[in-house]
Amino acid sequence: MKNAVIGNNKQKANLIVLGAVPRLLYLLQQETSSTELKTECAVVLGSLAMGTENNVKSLLDCHIIPALLQGLLSPDLKFIEACLRCLRTIFTSPVTPEELLYTDATVIPHLMALLSRSRYTQEYICQIFSHCCKGPDHQTILFNHGAVQNIAHLLTSVSYKVRMQALKCFSVLAFENPQVSMTLVNVLVDGELLPQIFVKMLQRDKPIEMQLTSAKCLTYMCRAGAIRTDDNCIVLKTLPCLVRMCSKERLLEERVEGAETLAYLIEPDVELQRIASITDHLIAMLADYFKYPSSVSAITDIKRLDHDLKHAHELRQAAFKLYASLGANDEDIRKKIIETENMMDRIVTGLSESSVKVRLAAVRCLHSLSRSVQQLRTSFQDHAVWKPLMKVLQNAPDEILVVASSMLCNLLLEFSPSKEPILESGAVELLCGLTQSENPALRVNGIWALMNMAFQAEQKIKADILRSLSTEQLFRLLSDSDLNVLMKTLGLLRNLLSTRPHIDKIMSTHGKQIMQAVTLILEGEHNIEVKEQTLCILANIADGTTAKELIMTNDDILQKIKYYMGHSHVKLQLAAMFCISNLIWNDEEGSQERQDKLRDMGIVDILHKLSQSPDSNLCDKAKMALQQYLA
Repeated sequence: MKNAVIGNNKQKANLIVLGAVPRLLYLLQQETSSTELKTECAVVLGSLAMGTENNVKSLLDCHIIPALLQGLLSPDLKFIEACLRCLRTIFTSPVTPEELLYTDATVIPHLMALLSRSRYTQEYICQIFSHCCKGPDHQTILFNHGAVQNIAHLLTSVSYKVRMQALKCFSVLAFENPQVSMTLVNVLVDGELLPQIFVKMLQRDKPIEMQLTSAKCLTYMCRAGAIRTDDNCIVLKTLPCLVRMCSKERLLEERVEGAETLAYLIEPDVELQRIASITDHLIAMLADYFKYPSSVSAITDIKRLDHDLKHAHELRQAAFKLYASLGANDEDIRKKIIETENMMDRIVTGLSESSVKVRLAAVRCLHSLSRSVQQLRTSFQDHAVWKPLMKVLQNAPDEILVVASSMLCNLLLEFSPSKEPILESGAVELLCGLTQSENPALRVNGIWALMNMAFQAEQKIKADILRSLSTEQLFRLLSDSDLNVLMKTLGLLRNLLSTRPHIDKIMSTHGKQIMQAVTLILEGEHNIEVKEQTLCILANIADGTTAKELIMTNDDILQKIKYYMGHSHVKLQLAAMFCISNLIWNDEEGSQERQDKLRDMGIVDILHKLSQSPDSNLCDKAKMALQQYLA
């Protein structure tokens, strides 16, 4: 059987259909089977697992994993190795659920104990760990069972395969995990610290796979806060190694992995972004990522074309990700990226690609570039970027919507020439829809974009926003559990209530509800920033001509303003002062009555007290207000 199925998928499928798997598993688990027989069974099962994904599914359906794990308890090393080899093949298949490794709590400690048995047990077990470690829960289980100590010494093994699998283990253990990363920094192997060992494995004379994986380990440790971003092993070793991986000489897969890892490394750090942008002409080098598949005439080999096609979208995705990281903070780098051949066209094309991953990466890249005022005014306008963006927003998955709507916030800033056409293309309804999303990030972006839209806008736009949003929704957002949503909603209200005619118009139709909302927030358990924004909204209302009366006839609100004038926090005192100044301003009709009412409430006494304040800003405002009474 073994000789029939090796390298022959058709034969493998035939044997499975004929029911060989349950029989082999039966023999494997029989007490009476000799060790040689059991080992042969494990080898045949391993060969069947090497076939198609359907083969693996058939093996899983027959409960092969518990049977093989049981086999690991045998004293015979050859049999253990055969079971591990088969387990390795099954666990590295995409159809196998990782959880199957963790269902029985005795398995991981037993595997750790088997690591010392032979170089084969080391290779297979490390490979199983690196494939089955997905997410923080798995990392914690492996870490708590001593993975770091047990695997570290394998990095100096004589076997390349063992070194490589151990390295892969560390990369998945360290990813986004500060606990593991902080431990790795201090681990010694043969008197050398792990980071130094990783740096040695980065050197140009090492196999590419090893260079890439050790660069990943150092990158993940750096991102988890265990290595500083200005450490030499990052600036002089890891970053240049990853840039090398992006060059034309490398295989497409290596270029994808190199660019994605580099994007992750430099994402939060402007200094690394600057260094990367001037290393080996990286920005121009990435432009080559868009040239696959090469023109058909150059490819005589169908297999090669197939390979190129498969990797083409991965390459584009990786290039967009790296451009997004490079341009995250620095204006000059953004300019360089945009001036790279046909860059804007490529990104715009990327927005409508069939692959969700490429679309997401293209939107991220654009979002990063849209942080530039100059680019918003020039390139973004020349290429009418808002059109494809509005299309992306129509029916995209949430992860794309979050980034696309963030970018829309930037395109709606008052200096952006795209603001007008976006309004005309039905953005108000779209954004009001986002504010009703289950996803808090989408609610924030929806309301943020509306806030930018309402800034210094004409009355018609403000009316459109209020009508589309509906007062019910506005108040729902004001009681949202997410602080960001609340702050942006207050920002929107503040922008709606600016310039006198607008204030009076909106307050004449929605005054009662707005005053209610303001009262609720000032009475609620909110932080200083929220209360400050709310008092600023009151100050805007107090600036209206007819709107003033809504405050003057509301004793509850007047008492609150008085309370905040005497508050311990200067920001809140200042905001309350603005309200008072707007109410008592002399040149306006009815100012005398308002001044008298406020004097009777004891406001003048408070103003005298504040005019002695150590805070110069507060002291000046109080003196100005008192002058209104003297005039």
